[in-house]
Amino acid sequence: MAKINAFFKMLHEHGGSDLHLSAGAPPMLRLRGDLQRIKYKPFSDEDLKKLLFEITPQAKIKEFEETGDVDFAYEAPGLARYRVNFFRQHRGVGAVFREIPQHVLTTEQLGLPPQLAEMAMLEKGIVLVTGPTGSGKSTTLAAMLDHANKKRRDHILTIEDPIEFVHPSQGCLINQREVGRHTGSFKAALRGALREDPDIILVGEMRDYETIALALEAAETGHLVLSTLHTVSAVKTIDRIIEVFPEDMQSQVRSSFADSFKAVISQTLMKRADGSGRVAAVEILRGTPAVRNLIRKGENHQIPSVMQTNKHLGMQPLDDHIRELLEQGAIDRATARHHALDRSKFEDPQEP
Repeated sequence: MAKINAFFKMLHEHGGSDLHLSAGAPPMLRLRGDLQRIKYKPFSDEDLKKLLFEITPQAKIKEFEETGDVDFAYEAPGLARYRVNFFRQHRGVGAVFREIPQHVLTTEQLGLPPQLAEMAMLEKGIVLVTGPTGSGKSTTLAAMLDHANKKRRDHILTIEDPIEFVHPSQGCLINQREVGRHTGSFKAALRGALREDPDIILVGEMRDYETIALALEAAETGHLVLSTLHTVSAVKTIDRIIEVFPEDMQSQVRSSFADSFKAVISQTLMKRADGSGRVAAVEILRGTPAVRNLIRKGENHQIPSVMQTNKHLGMQPLDDHIRELLEQGAIDRATARHHALDRSKFEDPQEP
């Protein structure tokens, strides 16, 4: 058994989300959102490399030594899978391992709005799950994909870097491709996807202009495309999609994106008031005719008011959900204020 598995076991037993290993520092676990040191001597650069390289494929070691960064997935037998990132820092090597649950939880078990499961049943269009790093985007997407896998009879193709949740084929046929192992890039896999008869395409992350353009093309040609972006609200997500294109193309892109746009789910994880874990606050923007019209006209600043007046259509402003969680006692006021888009809504009336 690899020596590093002892740290994975500790992370797993404590219910943590991430293991941080860094030359010149002791190991640390992220527990309920906070980093906590393990009582262990600081690693030297050489000792940490030896520990890490024991579980690293040779091709990934070569990539790391050439570039200073590498991503891959590792499975600790009997524990869990881990999303792995190695990087160089001023004291030497560093690494972060994100634990991926062995079993995909349903949207209901995750406490997510029921609209998310419904979106997995759409025939075509684009659905985006967004939020900052560590906000649970991959977990939400996995739950949506699992719902489709159980309820539909289709071909699901995923393009990931790396593969995180492993989905066995149930009602659907699922083919999962990892960038770097099974395909050269997201864009190469997306070009190939259009010839592979998929009904649902999951793109792990829309990182650049070409990937976004190909994902939009797939959505326009009758596929359901699910993907993620690192943005903090539904409106900023739409801005990011449009602004990645050259200025002379943006008018055309607004029109094509509006035609295929189905939903943005923007989420953030917040500490529970009782310290028992974290809870997701979720913003939902649906692609109604009014929203699509605003996107075409480039009037994204008016979208928040449309969300407020169309809650009956399944829309949910982020601050409204945060308010709901605060009133339920799930989070405290300081946490609500910290994560709100409009913090003035959560000022304590008793504060001067």
